[in-house]
Amino acid sequence: MARTAAPSGSGTAAVLLCGKEEKVLGVQKAPGSCPYCGGGVAATDVEAKWALCCLPLCRKTKRRFACTACARRLVTYPAILHDD
Repeated sequence: MARTAAPSGSGTAAVLLCGKEEKVLGVQKAPGSCPYCGGGVAATDVEAKWALCCLPLCRKTKRRFACTACARRLVTYPAILHDD
């Protein structure tokens, strides 16, 4: 994504280039089944890089889950621990 700012009143133009780049590192079968259709689940490891004017700001690796049959993105929630 590239953005350019409108010229200011002084006649100079400011250019701001920023973007997010995502790269798939790997895909593997995950345990469980889709709660919507009952299909299999695939886990995808994705590396996201944020940059501002070619200067790297942040790099994160995330695991995303999706159904292989209906292609829905599935979200996991952390376990809730109860002190009984």
